[in-house]
Amino acid sequence: MNLSKEIKKISAIGEKIMSADEITIEDFMKIDLRVGKVLEAERIPNTKNLIKLKVDLGGEVRQIIAGLAKWYEPDYFIGKLIIVVANLKPKKIRGELSQGMLLAADAEEKPVLLTVMEEVPPGTRIR
Repeated sequence: MNLSKEIKKISAIGEKIMSADEITIEDFMKIDLRVGKVLEAERIPNTKNLIKLKVDLGGEVRQIIAGLAKWYEPDYFIGKLIIVVANLKPKKIRGELSQGMLLAADAEEKPVLLTVMEEVPPGTRIR
């Protein structure tokens, strides 16, 4: 391992984080983050990267379109407890309605799905 190269990489990540716009706690509280349980997942035909998910948000099931098919097969998502932005304005993507957004970390050019460490009911608010 080249330590100098790793230090430069970590430094670049730190600079990127520090340059992000700051928000207030009031701004953050406007975001409705919830735990969702993926019930179904399938590739969207005639697309390279889109997956359609049916997600239980506790009392309602929403459809979320995610651009993760390049890295994950649909079966990977089934049963996962994911983090969802529940109050994002719905949007049509390639003719499919997306009613939220799942969260993933950018890790060396591969998205890593954010999940919870313990079993919690779908719809649980994150704060």
